[in-house]
Amino acid sequence: MERGVSFCGWKAVTDRSKSLSENQEPKSGRIYTMFHGTHLTNAKTIIDKGFEPSKKGMLGPGVYVSRNIDKAKCYPLNTDKKDKVVFKLRVRVGKVKKIDSDNNPLQQSWHSNGYDCAWVPPNSNISTIKSGREEDCVWDPKRISVVDVACCVDDTKRKELRRMIRRKTKTEGCDLCHLDASDGHDIQPCWECQEDICPFQGKHVCKKAEGLERGTV
Repeated sequence: MERGVSFCGWKAVTDRSKSLSENQEPKSGRIYTMFHGTHLTNAKTIIDKGFEPSKKGMLGPGVYVSRNIDKAKCYPLNTDKKDKVVFKLRVRVGKVKKIDSDNNPLQQSWHSNGYDCAWVPPNSNISTIKSGREEDCVWDPKRISVVDVACCVDDTKRKELRRMIRRKTKTEGCDLCHLDASDGHDIQPCWECQEDICPFQGKHVCKKAEGLERGTV
């Protein structure tokens, strides 16, 4: 008879794939660092309430972001740089659809076909992207978390926005893993010591299991 496998502790190994070069295709289900440029007047609302998806665009409705910070710095268009802010984001891309040419049949309907994010590689054959820079569109704004201010000319405003981000993260973050928990984390008791654990924790050392190994329990 085969015995069931059980465990009561772990240590996570950091996945360094969150940073991609522009031409690397994102893998579905991963979390990546991206950027979003906006007007300073919108910054506090975005931190407090999240992103408001665009109703239309080259890739249809959604939140437009990019791994290229220089592209993010261009937005909003026709705006003085002193009135801009670029947010650093953590994006859970979900299922990704690659759109790399004009007239792609899913260019505006990728979400209704089961995708969470559309990705335009750099130097694609899409006439509306004159710069040739990488671009992404995320359907659900809940997949996007603001983690820092990447660029803001006004030093006072930058510090204020960073304080807001820290307070927001602390309020909504999971008490165990300290990551964004706005969409819920599956908190369960350890199978041995019954201590609450979160699957996103870096590690969990089970005190009861340690004692059993040492013969002290």
